Amino acid sequence: MELLQLVIGGLANGCIYGLVALGFVLIYKASEGVNFAQGDMMMLGAFIALGFGNAEQMGLAFVPAVLLAMVVMFGVGWGVERVVVRRLFGQPQYALVILTIALGFVFRFVAGSIWGYTPLVLETPFAGLNLRTGGIVISLADLVTIAVTLLLTLALWAFFAFTRIGLAAQASSQNQMAAYIVGVPVMRINSLIWGLSGAVATVAGVLYATRGAIDPNIGLLGIKAFAAAVIGGLGSLPGALLGGLLIGVVEPVAGRYAPGELAKMSPYIIMLIVLVTRPGGLFSQIQMKKV
Repeated sequence: MELLQLVIGGLANGCIYGLVALGFVLIYKASEGVNFAQGDMMMLGAFIALGFGNAEQMGLAFVPAVLLAMVVMFGVGWGVERVVVRRLFGQPQYALVILTIALGFVFRFVAGSIWGYTPLVLETPFAGLNLRTGGIVISLADLVTIAVTLLLTLALWAFFAFTRIGLAAQASSQNQMAAYIVGVPVMRINSLIWGLSGAVATVAGVLYATRGAIDPNIGLLGIKAFAAAVIGGLGSLPGALLGGLLIGVVEPVAGRYAPGELAKMSPYIIMLIVLVTRPGGLFSQIQMKKV
């Protein structure tokens, strides 16, 4: 029973890792770049939702507050691509890595300046509500986290698989110049995907906030989410979710039954094993290209 309780809690944590990892995958599918500010976008989205929804601030209802936060973060992601990232077009990939790491520091500074560094709690309609079955206690927040993550992953997969914009984004990822020549609006597609990654990060941040207090440093969770994206395979949406779930389940189980600090190391041990045995990830999207 104890193990089952750990697994259920780990699944909810893993869904949050998976959602942040989806942001990494979205950017990678559009431009083959990596946004290391994704975790900090999650943090900023959570704080914006808190600003809209908490009674001592704007006091909106929970759902409208979350939707408004998603719109704002869509604008933030879109603006970052238009104003900053676009200037790196044609530059080596490490330039984007350095830039997004710097953006993460900026986002943490902005959040700390507005909301402070004391942990805050997002007011939600299902706070403290639990389901009890067979001696197992499942929080309603965990169930909501799992359900929303599955639905969002399915929606994003359908977006890339069946919509013209999604197919154009994948074409842009494989060869930006060729996509541009055949009429794909590469720049606009990149802006859209960055905005979409900001909205997805907001959902992850809100779900994280429903399970505990938030502060500007929760953006560092993006490091584990990146490990989840690598484990699943950069470019694979289902792989990002699977990688997040794997880390989410292994972490609490290792913390309970394994010795020492193995729980903190477990995400990176799993990533190392996957990289050695299957470098492209569990759901590898690597394809041969003619150069």
